[in-house]
Amino acid sequence: MTRPAIRPATGPAAGPAAAALISAKGLGVRHGGVAVLSGIDFAIAPGEIVTIVGPNGSGKSTLVRALIGLEPAAQGRVTRRAGLGIGYVPQRLHVDAALPMTVRRFLSLPVRVPDDEAEAALARCGVTGLGPRQMASLSGGQFQRVLLARALLSRPEILILDEPTQGLDQPGVAAFYRLIEETRAETGVAVLLVSHDLHVVMSASDRVICLNGHICCEGAPQVVSAAPEYRALFGFGTGGALALYRHVHDHDHDQPHRHDDGHGHPHGAAPEDHPQGHEAGHA
Repeated sequence: MTRPAIRPATGPAAGPAAAALISAKGLGVRHGGVAVLSGIDFAIAPGEIVTIVGPNGSGKSTLVRALIGLEPAAQGRVTRRAGLGIGYVPQRLHVDAALPMTVRRFLSLPVRVPDDEAEAALARCGVTGLGPRQMASLSGGQFQRVLLARALLSRPEILILDEPTQGLDQPGVAAFYRLIEETRAETGVAVLLVSHDLHVVMSASDRVICLNGHICCEGAPQVVSAAPEYRALFGFGTGGALALYRHVHDHDHDQPHRHDDGHGHPHGAAPEDHPQGHEAGHA
């Protein structure tokens, strides 16, 4: 099956596989004898943002885990640059409300970090002053930002986020995507992001990979949205169009009401319904 050309639309150009931070060749993964992934060829370059989309059960999380060495390869190989620093934000992290755990203590697991570094990480992620708060009391948006702050403490070369916006309302998703884009711009970190939303990706994505047990198509968001393979798999509802989250300066970020804090919902609470289309455009 022919795939669209894979070149980033923006940001650093992807170099040859030898220059990649992580690459896979012919990767296959099996669970209990059942093939979950097959024939995966993948590479991510320094500073590149790559978003993976696919239906439930398509192998998105399995691919991420295989790339960072948490899943064994049944076929093919995965290569990681020697000494590669990886910041990983998992798909789910349950914090027992009965277990006292402040944000500050969480940032020091497993190794304590200096107070100034912890505060700087929280500030970078837009949650200054949350150190004394209990993790279980955070809103969904605050929780994800704290996870990101912890991942960035090690100054990684690549940031891997497995469905980081699941459970956030639409403005919260847009705010989190802005934060990722700003983090890449400031630090040069590469980003591999798994999206649970089949039709919405971050506009700063250099590449989108459409996964369903194998790579169906990949390329710039505008290329993927027009690919027959993408439309055949995910064309329901929106006619196959990918919506791109773009930051539109139509509100004051200094106002007390902020979309990225989850409107104060405790972590795990259902988000409020919001009008659709906030800060989104279509490819």
